[in-house]
Amino acid sequence: MNTIYYVEYDAEHHSPFVFDIPEGHDCWLLVITQTPALFWVNGQLQEFPPYCAVLYPPYSKIYYRACSDQYVNDWIRFASDELYVTETSLPLGEPFALDDPEYCHKLFQILVAEHSLQKGYKESSIDYLLRTLFNKLLESYVQKNIGPQHYPLMKLRTAIHNHPSHPWTVATMAKTMNISPGYLQLIYKKSFGLSCIDDVIHSRIRLAKEYLRHHPYTVAEIADRCGYRNVEHFCRQFKQITGVSPKRFKHQ
Repeated sequence: MNTIYYVEYDAEHHSPFVFDIPEGHDCWLLVITQTPALFWVNGQLQEFPPYCAVLYPPYSKIYYRACSDQYVNDWIRFASDELYVTETSLPLGEPFALDDPEYCHKLFQILVAEHSLQKGYKESSIDYLLRTLFNKLLESYVQKNIGPQHYPLMKLRTAIHNHPSHPWTVATMAKTMNISPGYLQLIYKKSFGLSCIDDVIHSRIRLAKEYLRHHPYTVAEIADRCGYRNVEHFCRQFKQITGVSPKRFKHQ
């Protein structure tokens, strides 16, 4: 069971902001930063970049402060007897970089909503949300080498998957990140295992399969809805990836 004492997102603190609890709380504290901050780790103050998470167990020293005029974070103070919390393999009291901070931020927004509402499934909803949040934290912790381009890449990939029909080109994608097309292709494939254009193609074919399964559109209409201006080109790429033509896929 989990008991939330307080949860907040986009909490703004202005300089000089210092959070100093030498004996710690009598419960768990999870903090996710949106701006750089100084944390007390291993007996000294260390500066950490934005988009870090730090988990403090009960009765452990807590000290962090702003290192600029404004400090912003999401945070939750809670009690738990769930093993995914009490037996977590996450580091305690030591910040680590987040793989997908936007996803975690959305979870905090939903946690705030669930905590403020008195609904019949409030307890189980909060448990599922916290489990998901801890899963995302674990995914982040085991991922190494989260560089400065990681977050723009994640944002770009989300945009590709959400809008595959957009007229994507390597040049326009690189421009949104203020890097060269060649460098974008290099870091994109290194991060996700395929090129940015291949990701666009796979996203379009995935959308096309959905249309073929559940909508009465013609192949030409589907090609247009998936961002293809040439139906023959669409059919060729579809067969190349799925092994069958769009018409055969629909009949199957």
